[in-house]
Amino acid sequence: KGKIMPYDSVKELPENVRGALPKEAQEIYQEAFNSAWDQYDDAEDRRGDQSREETAHQIAWSAVKESYEKEDGKWQKK
Repeated sequence: KGKIMPYDSVKELPENVRGALPKEAQEIYQEAFNSAWDQYDDAEDRRGDQSREETAHQIAWSAVKESYEKEDGKWQKK
């Protein structure tokens, strides 16, 4: 059985997130994901047929990209 959302700590974030982002960016990701998870509870609020989880991950990456950018394969604060 998969992990119950949302994430209680950055240690629970997916490997591709933890492996890529600095700690502060992981915290932004976690907060944005959890917020979006609550906000997009209702399928009618989501775009197309995306799952609640897909939508929340998309929003979380967008939140990270507001403060961070990928440079030479590493995420750096803007």
